[in-house]
Amino acid sequence: MSIDSDASRHAANRSPILLVGADSVTRDALRALCRTLCPPTCPPPAWAGTLAEADARLAHAAPSLVMTDVEMPDGSGFDVLDGWASRRDLNVVMCTARPGWESAVQALRRGASDYLVLPGDRQRAGEWIARASESVVAGDVAEASESPRAFARLLGKSVAMQRVFDALARVAPTDAAVLLTGESGTGKELAARAVHDLSARCDGPFLAVNCGAIAPNLVESEVFGHDRGSFTGAERRHRGFFERAHGGTLFLDEIAEMPPASQVNLLRVLETGKLMRVGGSQEIAVDVRIVAATNVCPEAAMRSGKLRADLYHRLNVFPVTLPPLRERGDDVVLLAQAMLDEVNASDGRPMQFAPHVLAALQRHDWPGNVRELRNFVQRVRILSQTSVIDSLPPPVSAELAQFPVRDDRTSVALDASLADLDRQVILGALAQCGGVKARAARQLGISLKTLYARLSQITA
Repeated sequence: MSIDSDASRHAANRSPILLVGADSVTRDALRALCRTLCPPTCPPPAWAGTLAEADARLAHAAPSLVMTDVEMPDGSGFDVLDGWASRRDLNVVMCTARPGWESAVQALRRGASDYLVLPGDRQRAGEWIARASESVVAGDVAEASESPRAFARLLGKSVAMQRVFDALARVAPTDAAVLLTGESGTGKELAARAVHDLSARCDGPFLAVNCGAIAPNLVESEVFGHDRGSFTGAERRHRGFFERAHGGTLFLDEIAEMPPASQVNLLRVLETGKLMRVGGSQEIAVDVRIVAATNVCPEAAMRSGKLRADLYHRLNVFPVTLPPLRERGDDVVLLAQAMLDEVNASDGRPMQFAPHVLAALQRHDWPGNVRELRNFVQRVRILSQTSVIDSLPPPVSAELAQFPVRDDRTSVALDASLADLDRQVILGALAQCGGVKARAARQLGISLKTLYARLSQITA
């Protein structure tokens, strides 16, 4: 068996994925997934056609994922499990085109991270491949994400946030317009501030404007300014946000809430670099870097007529999406602790979370995202009568009892259907993880989004 020629051009210890097996159908399916899902900077997967080749590669390489066929020319994929599944930094996923109930149970008992039937389980296989390749991306941006000055209070160690940090660090040194999207409360203003702080404009002004908070008849005056006497009550000349942000960055939040007529004038300023105050007759040159944001889908806003297509395309030079808190795993605990420490320092009253309270915080979906979490941390700190916060008010209090801890053994009848097995494995993982969905998802080797989807199916 010859080693994949593309993989052989890379150092063995750089590839995060090792594919093991002699079945050409499985090999081609996995290679196609890797080409689709792995970023260009990620080395292609290595391939081993026999157990001997797999052992040799694993002995000298450091992949994070092994996907192995069950049947091998010189043994079985279970031999890979017995030899390497105990390594904490390695996930071993069994793949087969000829599934069997006994082999599935045996794989899980012997430490397999997952048991996939290909080509049917392509989505789950893709999730494993994407996760392994993401570890390379996360490593590449670790230095940027650890810089407290660069990202201020935009905290996070999850892969989703590492991608955000990488994107912001790449675009900040340029003058390109940035469009931030994401749900309300995900930290778009903090991201805009990070772009400013990492740019050559960092010594200039940073102005944040909520377009939805300005009365429609005042938008032109506030954004572009007005001259004295331009309208009733205009007793003096007023410099708008663009003039005041000259040489720096202007953050236009909720850009889809700006009146369409004002969007036309905004586009003109962005295209020409010049503006005219309301009631004025002279054009004024401005040098401003624009970061815009919206918590609605831009495409939907264009279809409804709230956002002009020409303005959207002018702002959407470099789009960045801020992930919701429910997709950030352990970042919930990281943020909650940082918020509590901040309040502790402000009044000198040290307080801490009980472990089961942190677990409950992580289980909650946080529809209001980081903003909701911050408010909740402040509230529970006020309500707590001791230095240890060991109880929570609704709605998070319901999470404390949602998944009681159970025995870590799961009994499965031999004639159980795959759907029953799937249900028991998911509920068992949740019980073992104390109901913390993010941890259960990692233990099951699936994304948090997939876990939510499966929970909705089995509880329907």
